Amino acid sequence: MTTLDINGQRKSVDTVQETPLLWVLRDELGMCGTKFGCGMALCGACTVHMDGQPIRSCITPISALEGKKISTIESMESDRVGKVVQAAWVELGVAQCGYCQGGQIMTAVGLLKTNGKPTDKQIDEAMSGNICRCGTYPRIRAAIKLAAQRLQGAK
Repeated sequence: MTTLDINGQRKSVDTVQETPLLWVLRDELGMCGTKFGCGMALCGACTVHMDGQPIRSCITPISALEGKKISTIESMESDRVGKVVQAAWVELGVAQCGYCQGGQIMTAVGLLKTNGKPTDKQIDEAMSGNICRCGTYPRIRAAIKLAAQRLQGAK
């Protein structure tokens, strides 16, 4: 039995320690906001936060997570930065198919928590590990910039 801190709640799961967090979230806990993409940490669809830092849940075994705080896309509406980022996403109509957007938002929130005023280059670098087959990258960058402005009180 492993106890995990997910979105501020303690969750006990009875599964093999090597099981990737993604499958615990989706299959054991019924939290389907985090998506399966490539299964090799290359596309970013499965991005969650561990102690505030974006990680790929598809390759992170639950054995590495005891005592860590895990945040998923389901918790972003109650996160100050996450809420602003999600509002910017909606306002600018970022999502097309939407499949990758949870991972995109988690990475964007991680960026804005460490860099409140990122440049285009810094945004591109931070988001480079998140793939969007719909090609919404210009709107993603614009939404991150809008969220940064709002978090600084500029708009």
